[in-house]
Amino acid sequence: MSLSRTKSRRAPSLPGRKVGRIVALWRYPVKSMGAEALDETELSWNGLAGDRRWAFIRDGKQRSGFPWLTIRERPVMAHYQPRFAQPHQPDKSPTLVRTPAGAELDVVDPALAAELGAGVRVIKQDRGVFDALPLSLITTQTLATLGARVDAELDARRFRPNLVVAATGRAAFPEDGWIGSVLRIGEARVRLDKRDQRCVMVNIDPTTTRRDPAILRAIAKHRAGCLGVYGTTVQPGRVAVGDAVILEGRSAVTATR
Repeated sequence: MSLSRTKSRRAPSLPGRKVGRIVALWRYPVKSMGAEALDETELSWNGLAGDRRWAFIRDGKQRSGFPWLTIRERPVMAHYQPRFAQPHQPDKSPTLVRTPAGAELDVVDPALAAELGAGVRVIKQDRGVFDALPLSLITTQTLATLGARVDAELDARRFRPNLVVAATGRAAFPEDGWIGSVLRIGEARVRLDKRDQRCVMVNIDPTTTRRDPAILRAIAKHRAGCLGVYGTTVQPGRVAVGDAVILEGRSAVTATR
């Protein structure tokens, strides 16, 4: 896969300013289940390939504006680990889920839904089941600054981002300044559209599943309830850990397919 990216890496540099580099890529094959760390992946019009294509719906909530079963209701969902049987074709691959007990079930196996709760059922959406927009980004500076305010080392998975960036400079929350701009990352280009409004899910530690209300309280107090940013794809392409993040400037770019 890396050979297909060589040509773009050797192409003449384009205008822009380096503002950081990618230090982690995270994909969530099943909404609210465990994260999958990636070294590189395809960024499509609908976010990272295979991201949040499956979701479980709560019994009696089918007509709700938010019918999804999440870590908020079932914190143990963080310990269910999905994977693709054919990882290089995530949008065509069967999706398997390893349960906390160690069993591996197909995501469509009724036994998995039954384990999650009475009346729970699974659905697939090829465009992804997103709360707002297909991409989420957070910087290591944001994690460190918030962590200092709550006196804790915060795992990025708590905030379920797709892209984690180590930014240049000393700004505490640098991604806020990139909203309205286009970032070039590897072969792809991404527009950052708005801040990410947070909910009680951020209180749940993805490893221990313990709740710490101080996390959301700090975000509400110091950040008006927002942390990290949402974005959309302007140009699909491969992205990888280690890629430079280039700020192209504020843009009224409209993605065309």
